Amino acid sequence: MINYLDFIREIPDFPKQGILFKDITPLLKNNFAFQSAVRDMSEPFMEKSIDSVVAIEARGYIFGAPIAYQLGCGFIPIRKKGKLPGETSQIEYSLEYGTETLEIHSDSVDLGRRILIVDDILATGGTLQAAIALVKRSGGEIAGISVFADLVGLKGAKNFSEYDFRVLLNL
Repeated sequence: MINYLDFIREIPDFPKQGILFKDITPLLKNNFAFQSAVRDMSEPFMEKSIDSVVAIEARGYIFGAPIAYQLGCGFIPIRKKGKLPGETSQIEYSLEYGTETLEIHSDSVDLGRRILIVDDILATGGTLQAAIALVKRSGGEIAGISVFADLVGLKGAKNFSEYDFRVLLNL
């Protein structure tokens, strides 16, 4: 069994003063740790008939694309405002150090499709709530949520009790 804590580095005052950033790049550079994380994040959803994985820019993509591959389904990106070509649906939301706008292609989620939302680290949950709203607005059904790590002190996970919510690591 792998101890994912061994692969998390803390960076003080990033991206702003007072934030203790949890850096996952040590995990990503280790082939065994990264493969294990992708496998462990995918496993609970292997038999759930997932149609697409939706992942959140930017680090959510790192896990989302290989999880989509593992599950044998499509991949749909959610990006920051102005980064997607074509018609988009967007939502503005609050995060722990400001506001942001996320977008998804208007035609990316077909009505009734079963979506797994993937992200790297859950903080307050604002970004994940925005992603859920975009998927639902597009007509998708949230089949589950898979997050690598949860910053438990920020209590973001409490917002997702109605979903099949999985997290590998509590920080």
